[in-house]
Parts: sequence; structure tokens; C-alpha cells
Amino acid sequence: MEPAEGSHLDALAYLECALGLLGSVLLKLVRSAYGRYASPRPACRVPARAAWALQELPSLAVPLWVCARTAAERLRHAPNRVLLAMFLVHYAQRSLIFPLLIRGGKPMPLYTCTLAFMFCVYNGYLQSRYLSQYAVYADDWVTDPRFLLGFCLWLIGMLINIHSDHILRNLRKPGETGYKIPRGGLFEYVTAANYFGEVVEWCGYALASWSVQGGAFAAFTFCILVSRAQQHHQWYLEKFEDYPKFRKIIIPFLL
Repeated sequence: MEPAEGSHLDALAYLECALGLLGSVLLKLVRSAYGRYASPRPACRVPARAAWALQELPSLAVPLWVCARTAAERLRHAPNRVLLAMFLVHYAQRSLIFPLLIRGGKPMPLYTCTLAFMFCVYNGYLQSRYLSQYAVYADDWVTDPRFLLGFCLWLIGMLINIHSDHILRNLRKPGETGYKIPRGGLFEYVTAANYFGEVVEWCGYALASWSVQGGAFAAFTFCILVSRAQQHHQWYLEKFEDYPKFRKIIIPFLL
């Protein structure tokens, strides 16, 4: 464990924050190019299920590789193990289960899938290397109010995210095509309930980890998903005349 690498991991975390801000600006200037926003022009595309599995898998595989190739000294401590498990549980669901549940789904542009893959490699390394080698917690950190509140937020956010994805998958009955207004759950209050769940989840993880690395991931997630949610919200307002005007974009009663 080298002090210099610890500083490098901090620098990578700050860079992740900057990338989140940059990505947020770019998404406002250039629309997402997958799903309902996919261009009809010919392009190299990846089937939806394969794209989601491939782009999310590094966040599961890279931490396992990081921990296997070196002595993960800090994982001898319960707080480090629990925090890393929180990260891995999300991405096990996202890379191994979520793709299998996709119904249909439009192919994703290769470059979009590649960018997501690269981010998952970057962030998977950052989080796992920090937690396995450098994060120092007292053994009773798991009873600290910050950890307990963060863990609860993480769990609630993940459940909101999974439930909201379930609602989106079941909007259309077998044989139906086209788009519908999501109903039920937190979709009664916000346009992007699934994104809200993910933001809550990673803010909880950041609070529980009480680290620059966890905070950077939460900040990146917030920047990117708020921009995407704004795009979705505007699309629904333009597409459906009866779209509920009281719905917020991503945060109930606020934004």
C-alpha cells in the first residue's frame, strides 16, 4: 500500500466529478442516442440485452479482479467488506439480471455502449481499489449513524430503482407497440423514478463510505441522470398532451 497511490485515487475521484459535470453539459447539447432517441440513420449497434450486460459487467468483474490479484488488506475489516458488497450487489443485478428481463429493447449504438463500458472499468477500479487497500474505518463504523443512514438509503434506492424498472417493462402488453405514460409507484410524482432510485442509492453509498471516492460516484450519477431525466421529461410533455403537469423531473416535490 503506497501513499502516492492513495493520492492518485483521490485525484481520480476528483476527475470523476469533473467528468460528471462535463457529461451533464454535453447531454444538454447533444441528445442521448439510444432507446426512443435513437437515430434512424444506419450505425453500428449492439442488441439491447448484450449492450446492457457488456457495459455494466466491468463494475462487477474489475473489483473481483482487483481483489484477487493483490492482497486486499483492508477487506479484513467488516466495514470495507460491507461497502464493497453494496457496490457489487447493485452491479450483479445490473449486469446479470436486468439484461435478461429486458423485453425487446432497441439496439444501442456501439459508441454509447463503449463509453459506458469505459466508465464502469474506471469507476469499478476506483471504488474497489480504495475499499480494498486504502479505506480505513473503525471496526464499529457499521454502527455509526452515517453508515446506518447511508445503508438504509442505499437499500431503499435500489428497491425503488428495481421496482421502477419493473413498471417500465410492463407498460406494454404482449403485442403492443409505442410508448405510454408510466403509472404507479414514484412515477406518480416524478418522470424518472428509476433514475431517482439510483441517485438515492449512490448518495446512500457515499454517506456510508464517507469518502471522496464514494462522493465522486454519487456526484457523477446525479449530474448524468438529472440531465437524462430532464430530456425524458421534456419528451413526455411534447409527446402526450395529457401528461401530468404536476410531476417533477426526478426528485419528488423539488426538481
